[in-house]
Amino acid sequence: MIEVLKSKIHQAVVTEANLHYVGSITIDEDLMDAANLIAGEKVSVVDNNNGERLETYIIPGERGSGKICLNGAAARKVQVGDVVIIMSYAMMDFEEAKRFKPSVIFPLPGNKLS
Repeated sequence: MIEVLKSKIHQAVVTEANLHYVGSITIDEDLMDAANLIAGEKVSVVDNNNGERLETYIIPGERGSGKICLNGAAARKVQVGDVVIIMSYAMMDFEEAKRFKPSVIFPLPGNKLS
């Protein structure tokens, strides 16, 4: 078995940081669908502005809102307006992994889809 990139939201913009919420990341459901992500899925978040890296899980956000909100302790690691990369991984057989193509999306301004 090998762990490979399954899904990636490349360079989304943080719209909120909510320290007083149970930890997670809230992601617009349209972005989740486009990147093949589901509620509760574990993700890695990389902040391009400050180099912070963290792991958390997804909470669905309002469709079409463009919302990317880091909640709880993760809110201390980002600022509104920071550019982040959100990634999830999957375990699969080595031969399957060679053929697998991850879902990668590149949001437009406002974290909108094309």
